Amino acid sequence: MEQYSSKWMILIASTWIQAFTGTNFDFSSYSSELKSVLGISQVQLNYLSMASDMGKAFGWCSGVSLMYFPLWVVLFIAAFMGLVGYGLQWLVIQKIIILPYFLVFLLCVLAGCSICWFNTVCYVLCIKHFPANRPFALSLSVSFNGASAALFNLIANAINSNDDTLYLLLNALVPLVTSVAALPILRQPHSQTLRADSVHREYLIFLCLTVLAVFTGLYLLILNSVSYSAPTARILLAGAVFLLVLPVIAPGVIRTEEWSQLIHPNYMLLEDNDTDDFGMHKEMMWKEDSSMTLWTENSHGSKEKESWTSSFLLRDRLLLLGEEHSADQLMCRWDFWLYYLAYFCGGTLVLVYSNNLGQISESLGYSSEISFLVALYSACSFFGRLLSAAPDFLRDKMYYARTAWLAFALIPTPVAFFLLVLSGSKAALSAATALLGLSSGFVFSAAVSITSELFGPNSAGVNHNILITNIPLGSLLYGLLAALVYEANLGKSSQVLVLDGSKVCMGRNCYIQTFMWWGCISLLGVVSSLLLFLRTKAAYDNQERNRNWMRLI
Repeated sequence: MEQYSSKWMILIASTWIQAFTGTNFDFSSYSSELKSVLGISQVQLNYLSMASDMGKAFGWCSGVSLMYFPLWVVLFIAAFMGLVGYGLQWLVIQKIIILPYFLVFLLCVLAGCSICWFNTVCYVLCIKHFPANRPFALSLSVSFNGASAALFNLIANAINSNDDTLYLLLNALVPLVTSVAALPILRQPHSQTLRADSVHREYLIFLCLTVLAVFTGLYLLILNSVSYSAPTARILLAGAVFLLVLPVIAPGVIRTEEWSQLIHPNYMLLEDNDTDDFGMHKEMMWKEDSSMTLWTENSHGSKEKESWTSSFLLRDRLLLLGEEHSADQLMCRWDFWLYYLAYFCGGTLVLVYSNNLGQISESLGYSSEISFLVALYSACSFFGRLLSAAPDFLRDKMYYARTAWLAFALIPTPVAFFLLVLSGSKAALSAATALLGLSSGFVFSAAVSITSELFGPNSAGVNHNILITNIPLGSLLYGLLAALVYEANLGKSSQVLVLDGSKVCMGRNCYIQTFMWWGCISLLGVVSSLLLFLRTKAAYDNQERNRNWMRLI
């Protein structure tokens, strides 16, 4: 029973880590100030944004480090990287020290790397302690990363709402404090394999924790807009902290026999014994030879050669979920590259939008709304991440492959960008930001489970970090596109405003071409995700048939 309780404490600790380490979300809050202090152009500012994302290119090191160091050591390495990366940037922006642009660039890389290491720690915790209900644990934990900007906005407003540079100081200190607070919990022993009745009760606990998470998200979304006075912000911050601590009591309540006797959901989750399940999977599933001839029967029973489209959909496709893939095997998979492209043209693109949200708001004349828009994006990202658990909650009523849900989640992205092309109003900007937050939040959270399912849970720590190497690449290309369009419009004197010695492009033309390009690129992401779904549908269907068969025996 003690181990049963400790695993839930570990999950809650991982939500705290996620909630207070999503420091990349608030870049828009201080980017204009950083640009002014350094005296750099929009293109150079884009390179700093890209540098933060470039840290994710080294995220695979965190997965490798976990093979040689205890998890808590990796956690504190991440905390100290953030302390140095953000702390020195704060000293620069406060003009306490002077550093050349190149060193500031390296500090952004270091800070970005720390975020990736924190994420890897949380992924491994969820995968290790909740093998039977991995998607639920990952969705719940990762969702709180989307609340980071809203929480940091509350903290900053509670201290000094007029100092945007405060975000850098908070980015340096808050993750370290959180790591220290979570350390005693994370050093708990690994929990044992659950009995069927324990797996059954896990569903109730996840359901309760998800409801609490929804209330937390609504609280941050609705009340953050009134958090501009320090006294009000302090009260709201206290309420947010209370909601984060509240789940600590939930597992103890739902674990009681009274609850288990009163509530009997029809939803039955598989008892994991993961290696046994995969072994049975392999014995039950039909095998296909990779060199099979691509023939199919038509409606009259005769055989005809398949088209090149069918050939592409069947070639080297995955037939079994959960098989471990090494890095070399991963690179040889068509499914991985479709997945990579969908992420690159979806979640990564929206991440670049969030990094440019400060400049976009300024150009459209809503500079006073930057904090609200950042908090709105953060809160909607939070809900999007929570929604990634919907396929598992609804599995008995409507089952679709997780890759199908991924394709569906990417559809709002082009809709949002084309909405911004059509209108530059505050309502359109808010609606587009909310849609992009929901879409990207779902993608970021679901991607961890998809990586685990398609390419193996034990390799997920390394493989997922290989996947997100597309983030620095996308940050460079998409951000450079936006910066070049922005700089081109600075040549038109009627659209230039000098603010604190820095030129600011004003008007819809500063970003309208960028939104058009981004909208078209995001359509490519939708197409790629649909192809991924068609290629992996058979593997997910086989898993579902096996799951239903196991429930009958």
